[in-house]
Amino acid sequence: MNQLAAALRELRTTTGLSMAALAAKTPYSKSSWERYLNGRTLPPREAVEELCRLAGEPAGRCLALWELAESEASGRAVPVPVPVAPKAAAASPAPSALSTPSTPSTPSVPPAPSVPSVPEQRGVVALAVLASVCAVAVSAVVLALLLLPGSSGSTPLSPTAVRSTATAASRPGCRGAGCEGRSPLAMRCAARPDTVARHETASGAWVELRHSKVCGTSWARMWGGRIGDRIELAVPGRAGSGHAAEVGNAVEADTYSYTMMAVTVPGTVVRACFQPVGDGKGGTGKRECFDGRVR
Repeated sequence: MNQLAAALRELRTTTGLSMAALAAKTPYSKSSWERYLNGRTLPPREAVEELCRLAGEPAGRCLALWELAESEASGRAVPVPVPVAPKAAAASPAPSALSTPSTPSTPSVPPAPSVPSVPEQRGVVALAVLASVCAVAVSAVVLALLLLPGSSGSTPLSPTAVRSTATAASRPGCRGAGCEGRSPLAMRCAARPDTVARHETASGAWVELRHSKVCGTSWARMWGGRIGDRIELAVPGRAGSGHAAEVGNAVEADTYSYTMMAVTVPGTVVRACFQPVGDGKGGTGKRECFDGRVR
């Protein structure tokens, strides 16, 4: 997180924009940018991309740092031992001085981290979560080795190994009907989705309809909301296609809340609805809905 925040501060300096000007040019508030640049809150991926665009810099390095920080913050990163290059052999001693080398013990496998209780994770089966954890862990190690080539004792991976590992880590965990009702994050369908439609609500929260061509699915996501705000996804006319998510804590309010996925094909009309949290007096805010067509 600290490396990402430092990189974002450099980009902000490059733009020459004040916090207020940065907020005016992006969908994120001044207070949100202050938290992102100080490393107190993980910024949305799109905020990193927006800042790179304003600074006229390629987004690759910062997005790699974001992936590492997001893995750590979500608890999906698993510590994996890094191979150590063997030391040069010393001069061979006399035969009588040789000792039988001890067989290294097999390293114990660290326990799987607990799955964060965020709305988009609900309903994901244990096998899918474990598969996602393994993929993210491998991806994080590859990124770390690429970003820190001079780390003491690390053995650089060959280009072929890097490509193979990255391909395996980015492969989606489901396709088509197998994705219905599953998490776009856990199934790795949210890597490079299309934005079908975007809507700014009356309360200042943003809601998007997203679609993955690779997985053949759509879902809704929200950011900038308040604890208790709710989003819903549905395919009009299709029974059982409804999925919902609710902002459950301050971390989710500062980042994203996702619904589960619905299977869609080009031409499908999908609908997202936003229900703001009540005013504390038993009432609720005005419900807002919008449609988008999958391309």
